[in-house]
Amino acid sequence: MPDSPRTTINAAATAPPDDAQTREPVLDVVDRVSEMCFGLFMALTFVGAVASGTGGPNASRTMLHAALGCNLAWGMVDAVMFLVRTLATRGQRISLALAVRNAGDQATAIGLIRDALPRATKSLVTDTELEAMRARLAAAPGLPARPRLNLADLLGSLRIFCIVVLTTFPVALPFVLLNDVRLALLISRVLTLAMLFVAGWALGHYAGFGGWVTGVAMTALGVVMTIAIIALGG
Repeated sequence: MPDSPRTTINAAATAPPDDAQTREPVLDVVDRVSEMCFGLFMALTFVGAVASGTGGPNASRTMLHAALGCNLAWGMVDAVMFLVRTLATRGQRISLALAVRNAGDQATAIGLIRDALPRATKSLVTDTELEAMRARLAAAPGLPARPRLNLADLLGSLRIFCIVVLTTFPVALPFVLLNDVRLALLISRVLTLAMLFVAGWALGHYAGFGGWVTGVAMTALGVVMTIAIIALGG
């Protein structure tokens, strides 16, 4: 399972420049589940809001368009921000690598690497291990002048967009297939909770908590969120 760009540190910051530019992970289970839940709740909110204020023969089409339009917009925003975050993180790593290579002495360079580590990791790494990282950086052929995006980054942003948009359809399609808006709304919410259970199950297996426990917990969270949405007029 590839590491997440949000959790792969700074270990990558101390890797050779080629690794920093080409071995960026795209999306792990946490990223995919987060984007899926985001898309589900966005679609559910818009469908609920439109369902409460729309009637007539075109209500189902209006709800589908509203939910799809919302998730198209936010999927695009999420995809672009993924690229912005990737560039910013990669730029920070290049800056760190340059600072380490230009440090006046070995102790200063090791201190810079240690400061870049997550707080919980600092006490687990010895100066000898950090010196190996420093030496690897010093021996690297060269660092890029500026951070760059690669094909994997673009594919990652496309996957984010697709996840957010595709989660619209299980929520909105009941309104297209059924004439009874109330029944369609009920089925839509049941499908949403089922997808949340699947998302929680996958997240639990990834984190080692157990799929059923996190699946039920995610479903319960979905029930709470659905109640809140209804209470707010959705």
